[in-house]
Amino acid sequence: MTLSTDRRSLFKLSLAGAASLAMPQIMVRAAHADVAQAGTEAPAFHRFKLGTFEVTTISDGIRVGDGPYPTFGANQQPEAVSELMAANFLPADRFANGFTPTLIHTGKDLVLFDTGLGEGARGGGLGKMRERLQASGYSPDDVTVVVITHFHPDHVGGLTEAGKPSFPKARYVMGKVEHDFWTAPERLSGPTAQVATLTKTKVAPLAKDATLIGDGEEVLPGITAMAAHGHTPGHMIFHVESAGKRLVLTADTANHYVASLQRPDWHVAFDLDKEQAAQSRGKVFDMIAADRVPFIGYHMPYPSLGYVEKMDVGYRYVPASYQFDL
Repeated sequence: MTLSTDRRSLFKLSLAGAASLAMPQIMVRAAHADVAQAGTEAPAFHRFKLGTFEVTTISDGIRVGDGPYPTFGANQQPEAVSELMAANFLPADRFANGFTPTLIHTGKDLVLFDTGLGEGARGGGLGKMRERLQASGYSPDDVTVVVITHFHPDHVGGLTEAGKPSFPKARYVMGKVEHDFWTAPERLSGPTAQVATLTKTKVAPLAKDATLIGDGEEVLPGITAMAAHGHTPGHMIFHVESAGKRLVLTADTANHYVASLQRPDWHVAFDLDKEQAAQSRGKVFDMIAADRVPFIGYHMPYPSLGYVEKMDVGYRYVPASYQFDL
């Protein structure tokens, strides 16, 4: 009886001792819960190898707004857009639009595709490409070629900084059809006025020394232009190949990874010629799906790199995972 009682007493004492030892640790952990959330953003650049090329996607920022309807699917009933968003675990009344310039180091040249929104958008939390380029290990002076896929503000806004070229040692490459359309004097009025005015300010001072190219022409060995008109009259995409590895930079051929890919015929407010843009989407993504090659889309979810699979209607977007780490 005494022995049993003593054992029970010892057991209770051991529990009490364990609890007393644990209490300071619990109190310490509770105290750390008062630390403020950091709220610091990630550097937002993503780098991988394509053959002998080094490819870096850079986030210029993310804009959140109302939609996706009617920005996407204006030729549809609002319910159809809502149902598609719900089927893909997305809200029907809000969407996020990212902007992703791409940097390719060929071993000789450092090529930047599009320049982001630039200094005018920084007050709204965008226009971050320049600082993130530097965070990725390069300076604006390192860029030797700047390629412009088309002349919309989120692609040419970063061409200049405080009235001076943002990439002072670079030469410029842009589509001839695009250049000729937006620099025509009649574009300075009517629905084309905004982009034409920006073209006059941002692009024209640099275009006098630019190389104007067309469908099938080479930017550099391994980088070839392809026409994908409709989003703008001279919208260009680029086929990239190094050591047998392929990649397509689709620019704004598709502006939403669900609405524009699963329903490529749906109208997009940003497309100047909506029917031609839809035809280009079908042509470009039929090719990418059939060849099973990766692509970088300027407005795809960051880091904007993935694949598409052909479905009965449209395409399923498949984000890249570890394919480029092997």
